[in-house]
Amino acid sequence: MDLLNRYAIWLAAMAVLILGSAFFSASEAAYFYLHRKDRRRLATGNRPQRIAAGLLADPDRLLTAVLFWNLVVNLVYFTIISIISIDLERTRPTMAGAFAFGGMLVMIVFSEMLPKSLAVLRPRGLAVAVSIPLAAMVRLLDPVVPVFRLISLLSRRVFCPRFQPEPYLEVADLERAVRLSTSDASLVEQEQRVLQSIVLLSEIHADELMRPRTRFLSFRPPVSLDDLEGRVPPSGYLLVTEPDSDEVAAAIPLRRLSSIPTEHLEHYAEPVVYVPWCTTVALALEAMQRGGRQVAAVVNEFGETIGILTFDDVLDTIFSRSPSRSQRLLQRLPIRQVAPDRWHVTGMTSLWRLVRHFEVQRPSSKSVTVAGIVQEMLERLPGPGDQCRWGPFRFKVLDVPERGQLLVELQLEGAREDQQ
Repeated sequence: MDLLNRYAIWLAAMAVLILGSAFFSASEAAYFYLHRKDRRRLATGNRPQRIAAGLLADPDRLLTAVLFWNLVVNLVYFTIISIISIDLERTRPTMAGAFAFGGMLVMIVFSEMLPKSLAVLRPRGLAVAVSIPLAAMVRLLDPVVPVFRLISLLSRRVFCPRFQPEPYLEVADLERAVRLSTSDASLVEQEQRVLQSIVLLSEIHADELMRPRTRFLSFRPPVSLDDLEGRVPPSGYLLVTEPDSDEVAAAIPLRRLSSIPTEHLEHYAEPVVYVPWCTTVALALEAMQRGGRQVAAVVNEFGETIGILTFDDVLDTIFSRSPSRSQRLLQRLPIRQVAPDRWHVTGMTSLWRLVRHFEVQRPSSKSVTVAGIVQEMLERLPGPGDQCRWGPFRFKVLDVPERGQLLVELQLEGAREDQQ
């Protein structure tokens, strides 16, 4: 009893520090266990929920603050243990050792293991509950965060001046991992094809995969069911433009609606993300996933919408055996052989598909489709009978429909020489 009275203030301080460490440990686990869907809900909620979402907007800042304050609390806690243990060692050495060990065990269990285990069970509720005090602690540390970042940068420059980031995995590395994970040859082939398609997303540009503006339906709000006139959008999305322009602002996922209302369909629309025409499909997919969107509007250098890219289009490119925009939008093969040395090619066919199909090196060009390269070579809009040459390819325009999806006859110079 005398010992409790003697160290009462120290023991009370230790209890407070245990609660403080538990607070920061639970906060770290809760915030970094939240899913993307939880974060979107927090961003549109009440004030504490928006504060929680704001903390997650800069995860490095949040993690730095949590780890710093938790380290400070732990240092103070173990300093108190050391003071009490040194004082006890003079009269009761055995009790001093037991107290030090018990204090460490209490910190591990009640400040690390238990709080984090409980936090991952109810991460969203706990993140909201601690958002206001945690935001205050994060803001309190903001003045010294640049110092920490400078120290981290200098340490990397001094101790690891030649440190290089790990290179991206190549298709061969992924294929090797697939071979090691399964012995089914047919499954390996399918997975290799999927992996190659995933890697290829970093090489295909958005304008090579998008649905052109002439191939989707868009309406200005308010939108009613009668506006569709019985037509079903091929993409599965009804696009809603801005009230005062024709630029796409939102998309209505018709396939996900259990019942389609007759009036004010724009109330069911979800905002789209905007990506430039020159970005890769991989970056466009990342933007869609980061924003939780299913549709990306592709814009040119003037900010005008020139097409849309849907999540389903990307999945089709990844998982289809022979993905084709022409087959998806025009219901016809992009490249069809009609004679030993002649092929019919749609104007929508991308040039990367063309050079991969014929296994030739791609000549330089500014265009990304067959229609674009024909216009580039002719320097005008093509008409039936026009001919031009691009590298080993010789094009002859067969048909130019009203909406510009021309059909081209292709001859390969190497194929003609082989025939001779």
